[in-house]
Amino acid sequence: MTEITSLRDMPQDNIFRKGDTFVLFGELFGRGYVNGLLDEARKAGMNIIGMTVGRRDENLALRPLNAEELAEAEANLGGRVINVPLMAGFDLDAPAGEATPTALLDGMKLNNWQEHRLDWDQVARCRAVGTQRFRDSVAEAMAQLDGLIADGSNVYFAHTMAGGIPKVKVFLAIANRIYKGRGERFMSSRALLDSDLGKLILMNFDEVTALTFQHLIDGSAAIRARLAGTGGQTRYSAYGYHGTEILIDDQYQWQTYSNYTQGRAKMRLEDIAKAAWANGVTATVFNCPEIRTNSSDIFVGVELSLFSLLKALKKEGGAQWAQEQWDACHALLEDGVSLQDILDKIDAYNADATSVSFRDFAAWPMDNTPELAEVMIGTSDEITKLHKQRSALITDHLSSLVLEGTGPLMFREMSKPHAPVLWLNHDIIARQLNGAHN
Repeated sequence: MTEITSLRDMPQDNIFRKGDTFVLFGELFGRGYVNGLLDEARKAGMNIIGMTVGRRDENLALRPLNAEELAEAEANLGGRVINVPLMAGFDLDAPAGEATPTALLDGMKLNNWQEHRLDWDQVARCRAVGTQRFRDSVAEAMAQLDGLIADGSNVYFAHTMAGGIPKVKVFLAIANRIYKGRGERFMSSRALLDSDLGKLILMNFDEVTALTFQHLIDGSAAIRARLAGTGGQTRYSAYGYHGTEILIDDQYQWQTYSNYTQGRAKMRLEDIAKAAWANGVTATVFNCPEIRTNSSDIFVGVELSLFSLLKALKKEGGAQWAQEQWDACHALLEDGVSLQDILDKIDAYNADATSVSFRDFAAWPMDNTPELAEVMIGTSDEITKLHKQRSALITDHLSSLVLEGTGPLMFREMSKPHAPVLWLNHDIIARQLNGAHN
């Protein structure tokens, strides 16, 4: 990807109607980006069908949901869940009688993890087992799904799978230094990526974040062909991240969070969409803005770009509702602290020479540096301390607005998408929100 292809025009088409099917390819846990799509699918009267990652038993063997778990998952989704375990990644897979990649990491400590070596032939065998397991499960899930979709109807597949960090205790300590550390506690992200642990994590990221999209497209080929032959259409979307254009000096400029360790997997996800598109399959990766979630909270500073959304709301035709968002955010700050004080800090952060040097689209994803940690984590800490409560932050409110804005944009755009990879920047998000509330 050599240039940013941004969604600039509000999508108007909508092929989805009552009786069509929305398939969530991934399990719904809490509140996240996909809730916006689910809201739109419900409004359209679509049948909602979800998947599950399954659960691990006491021996770490993968199993389907039990009756109680299945009932809870279906209530959470508001639809039917196909109970075939679709746990992605290979960190807990191995040929019979051999050690899993997670077991190979046993003995790794904070003082030796960079020297810890893995048996890559063994890792390759585990990866092959995990890939085949996932493909087989996709085939079984799609066979069940096929019987639930009527001829001539339309289907929207929403891919939501991401992640892939093996569950090893040492990684939390490493991550705290890479993503939260300053000064003496700073650790280079390059040190992780050059280690065997980092190489394994990148492989597993590929399997979970990117290649599952390929398995979905391949595994649903028979459904796609049947629907095409009977007058129906099939769409595939996935969630990417590749930086976001935000207002800087009153112009929308691309910026990013660094270091984003999943960046390479997200670019591979983009490549899968482009290849599918070239083969006549309508698949689009939407690169969405930074938000705060339970999983993103380890990345201190990822939330800083959110503050600029307040300016975008006013720039993109905001009226009373936009001002209400400013007022709601101001109410979360300590007495005597103005919202403008916060926005001034964000302006200073964006103008800092170190921040500017990381706005290099061609070099993405870049490694972290001590200088970046100081300005980014430092700014994040300063702003957080100016709130009345750490449990009620401006970025929580703004994250919810981004979630609200992306759902309708993605849902409508997928009826007739412009490209296999699209950026949803603060301009189109703000226009969607203002249009919905004014």
